[in-house]
Amino acid sequence: MNTHAVSKTYQEINRKIKEGKAVVVTAEEIIDIVEKKGEVEAARTVDVVTTGTFGLMCSSGAFLNFGHTSPKIKATRVWLNNVPAYGGIAAVDCYIGATAVVEDDPLNSIHPGEFNYGGGHVIEDLVAGNMIKLRVEGYGTDCYPARKYEKSVTIHDLRDAILFNPRNAYQNYNCAVNMSDRTIYTYMGVLRPMMANANYSTSGQLSPLLNDPYFLTIGIGTRIFLGGAQGYIAWQGTQHNWNVERGQNGVPREGAGTIAAIGNLKEMSPQWLVGASVLGYGVSLYVGIGVPIPVLNEEIVRFTAVKDDDIYAQIYDYGVDYPNGAAKSVGEASYKELRSGKIKLNGKKIDTAPMSSYYKAREIAYILKEWIERGDFLLSEPHQLIPSGKIGN
Repeated sequence: MNTHAVSKTYQEINRKIKEGKAVVVTAEEIIDIVEKKGEVEAARTVDVVTTGTFGLMCSSGAFLNFGHTSPKIKATRVWLNNVPAYGGIAAVDCYIGATAVVEDDPLNSIHPGEFNYGGGHVIEDLVAGNMIKLRVEGYGTDCYPARKYEKSVTIHDLRDAILFNPRNAYQNYNCAVNMSDRTIYTYMGVLRPMMANANYSTSGQLSPLLNDPYFLTIGIGTRIFLGGAQGYIAWQGTQHNWNVERGQNGVPREGAGTIAAIGNLKEMSPQWLVGASVLGYGVSLYVGIGVPIPVLNEEIVRFTAVKDDDIYAQIYDYGVDYPNGAAKSVGEASYKELRSGKIKLNGKKIDTAPMSSYYKAREIAYILKEWIERGDFLLSEPHQLIPSGKIGN
């Protein structure tokens, strides 16, 4: 039995999109609409809420198939611009991970952990159409006799190029400080001693999974903005965890859900897939993701009206506790505080800085909004919702 005052279906919303009549707003815009009109009227008025995030997502990579050579080779070892890719799949398939680092990087011999180039940069170069040096080794068999192969290729020369990211769009994440007496270099950036700075990662009220904290509309087959093209959620992401403490309106107070995302790399853009060098840590990939939230009822619209004031990140000491596997929260801060540029911890005011771009997250939400309004992007009903612990989910 449906107890909601407003009830819509995916089919009804898609019909309005095709007719050019759908009302689409961003996750920022819905906040004011709900405050002015209330949840029920907002649910009647609005059909889709768009979200966005753009940040370092280390658990990313691409499956590539470079086609059979002559004579044929079974690629057991693969390098792309001297970055090792995993070749233990099939004859000419490989997987390039975003955090794989280039071999013989001269900077690494001088400053350990400092790399100029890696898997994230290879992916960016591919989507930019740049030439990539492919180098392959095999052990030789009767059906795959070649042992070595080299060729310069672009993404257009590849048979297949599929972005597949096992863990993206973390539903909330840590805020990092350093309580030790030395500067440390982490995937959360450079952290100065004695809590001189604090870095955070999530895009707050624009973040996709924080706008649907119980995954009422997000699941396998959900169509999304991925790297500048249309992609899909393939599964729950690795480290997905719904059994966490929650605050107001179901918002997790720590890192919780994740998604695995897939899409055609050949359709993507270097504007939204950007290789990164993180000082003292290694390399990674900035990924742009936007998820549309269909407004099926007033409960969902209430979740999408989440504000930075309502979202809290746990603060962890990356100087001692985190690397030793004994990390416990030393405090928490709202995203309103984090985005203000300063937080207060143990009586001390600390400068904050984001590891993700709120500006580009907003841009993604607007691009997705435009796609839907033009009728170029339809909503897809999930085949199965991602587990959330909510009864009925």
